Amino acid sequence: MFNHEPAGYACPFCLLLAGRETPLSGPEDVVRQTERAGVIISARWWPNNPGHVLVVPRAHHENLYDLPNPDGHAVHDLVREVAIAIRHTYGCDGVSTRQHNEPAGNQDAWHYHVHVFPRYVGDDLYATRPRPEPPTAAERRVYAVRLRDYFESQASAALPTD
Repeated sequence: MFNHEPAGYACPFCLLLAGRETPLSGPEDVVRQTERAGVIISARWWPNNPGHVLVVPRAHHENLYDLPNPDGHAVHDLVREVAIAIRHTYGCDGVSTRQHNEPAGNQDAWHYHVHVFPRYVGDDLYATRPRPEPPTAAERRVYAVRLRDYFESQASAALPTD
């Protein structure tokens, strides 16, 4: 009812989570997946907030109105995990999250997603526009490696010892 996805939409998030390339990103930008949600290094950065990520449900849901509770809970749980990971690995001063619905709400990718931004004192996130050029694969890789290493260390720490 409140959907705007055009016919034949090739969802970049669905492609990435399936291990396929998109014009701006590749499978190496997916840094964590659970049964219901995934974390992707964003292909659009703000000038003072590099390495921001998107947390998305693995199933295709256009917006908050369509999102089933189990997928919403999975996304929220992963938003919290990635916010903690960003604080531990980016050297930032905090994080911000935001989510958009419909064109009037600034949604421009037709798959529900939550932005998680690293924040720095005086970064002017809400007074700036995205960088005009997308980050390169090498720029994204730095942040993907940091987050992957963090999540792997957390998984290793949770393993039982003999």
